[in-house]
Amino acid sequence: MGEPAAETATAPADTPAVVPADTPATVRAIVPADTPADAPQRGRPRSHRAHQAILAAASELLLNRGLSAVSMDTVAERAGVSKATIYRWWPTKESLALDALFSEWNAVQPAVRDTGSLRGDLVSLIRPWARLVSSRPYGAVIAQLIAAAQADPAFATEYRRRFVEPRRESARAALRRAAERGEIPADTRIEVALDLIYGPIYHRLLHGHGTVNDRFVKEAIDMALNGIRGRSGAAPA
Repeated sequence: MGEPAAETATAPADTPAVVPADTPATVRAIVPADTPADAPQRGRPRSHRAHQAILAAASELLLNRGLSAVSMDTVAERAGVSKATIYRWWPTKESLALDALFSEWNAVQPAVRDTGSLRGDLVSLIRPWARLVSSRPYGAVIAQLIAAAQADPAFATEYRRRFVEPRRESARAALRRAAERGEIPADTRIEVALDLIYGPIYHRLLHGHGTVNDRFVKEAIDMALNGIRGRSGAAPA
């Protein structure tokens, strides 16, 4: 899937990073229009600036126009870099889109902490993420990435590793702590419990039939925990 990484030529050292007039301000702030693409810069290295400009341009296209708009040509034009520069880091537009999404979500990283209760741990982990995904059209973006993953096994592996697994691992640790405290049955099937907790949120996010807000997050967590605890009649925290 994606566009073949056919380009190998690199831009001349004095090629200016031409930033189009309609380039979003978030990208312009990273790569000024009058900055030569390979000119030495003070502060952060040029490669870091180019990397961030590419991600910012890809993110704007992804959220405003969808995965189909994230072409290497368009991203290169908006970021003020050559396509060869993009292909140096991302072999396909899908891998670039995934990295752009990951960089946005990584900026809202909830603190992984032990609150003393499973409910408290899960709310502190999931609520910041739920607030982020409901703030912009992430549901449509995730749906498109899932469709791409269904058709491309290699991308599916990358998608699960970068996007799905980090959130599951944090909640997995919270469930294990709860089992050690006796808050949930020791033989709780952790992977099924994770699906019960995250499933309702993804369901609303992808289908758009309801709002993903703080109240819904808490209700979904409470109902999932009632089912998990109910196996042994353990009292809620």
